[in-house]
Amino acid sequence: MRIGLFTDTYPPYINGVSTSVCMLKHALEKKGHQVFVVTVNNDSLKYNFEDNNTVIRIPGIPIGIYDYRLTGVYPLRATNIIKKWNLDVIHSHTEFGVGTFARIIAKQLDIPLVHTYHTMYEDYVHYITRGYFDKSSKKIVEYLTLFYCDKTANELIVPTKKTYDLFKNKYEVDKNVHIIPTGIEIERFYKENVDKKKVSQLKRDLMLLKDEFIIVFVGRIAQEKNIVFLLEAQKELVKKHNNIKLIVIGDGPDLEKYKKLVEKYKIKDNVVFTGKVPWEEVPCYYQLADVFATASTSETQGLTVIEAMAGGVAPLCIDDESFRNVVIDDLNGCIFKTKKEYIKDVLELYDNHNKLNALSKQARLNAERHSSKYYAEGVLDVYEHAIGHKKTTFKMSNLFKWGRRK
Repeated sequence: MRIGLFTDTYPPYINGVSTSVCMLKHALEKKGHQVFVVTVNNDSLKYNFEDNNTVIRIPGIPIGIYDYRLTGVYPLRATNIIKKWNLDVIHSHTEFGVGTFARIIAKQLDIPLVHTYHTMYEDYVHYITRGYFDKSSKKIVEYLTLFYCDKTANELIVPTKKTYDLFKNKYEVDKNVHIIPTGIEIERFYKENVDKKKVSQLKRDLMLLKDEFIIVFVGRIAQEKNIVFLLEAQKELVKKHNNIKLIVIGDGPDLEKYKKLVEKYKIKDNVVFTGKVPWEEVPCYYQLADVFATASTSETQGLTVIEAMAGGVAPLCIDDESFRNVVIDDLNGCIFKTKKEYIKDVLELYDNHNKLNALSKQARLNAERHSSKYYAEGVLDVYEHAIGHKKTTFKMSNLFKWGRRK
């Protein structure tokens, strides 16, 4: 099968979507399929054509939200090359920019379009509105998302039942919605595959002591990730044990604000902000942790939780449906509803090493269900369904045409 992946974000830029798309590409190629990528270039004027023209980077303009860039909806130079790819299916991973281009090119070339909805956009409206007109802006986002996912895509993929319910119950989408949890290349996070020398060097660089209990968060340093929850809890935890340390890994618009908050709370010795780290080194950072923690309710799935589990690190997650598909309370991690419950869970695992080890082992075992192999198999089933439905529709339309001619 010849597959085109269309995405606004792709390595070297790293986030959940780019990681997912890159992983899917590798997994599909392992199964013998030919995969092509259309994405955004960091240069606002230049096209980049890589890997024998199988990866096209379209000029993109910064939009002021992290490192995201917006492209033109119909870049002619890219179109001419895509026509030569002779794609069987197009799989878009964004609703705007490159996603709009995917919609246009799929219709123009009569190629089935599959779309994955990765982002709960309503949780990100504040970056555009800055607190003004949030209600009306959310309605606009809802309309645009519904238009793209309902009116243009042949098949729709979502990673969790939480997102499925958004489309079926709130948006009342009348089409197939396939729940396929996004997989990861879990092997790269396995403890035995991580360079122990690099982990030791990281501990020295971050001045971590042997007797410290390490909580790790990995993700965008921004409002929707609810990092304030972890910082406020950290203030209480250090009153119980001053060797509990929180490491916040990542970069984002609120980094400086949270650094000031740490100073205000007088917990500077117990919180470390690493800033942005190289993608290939992320598995090493998980190996610093005793537990992984997140209080974000804006996730569609929460891939960092699966990464931590693959690394044998027990996750502590706020009670959100996106995590309940992965974390089973008291079996492979902990689910908390309040700050008090989170603090209780941390302190219990601090004191009970046997329970911590049991959760960590089970986390590693359960992570295997989220491998890229199983994800690719599920996505391929949707591709085949989209292609088969397209052929059936074509035959029926011809039948009607012939009937009219007679």
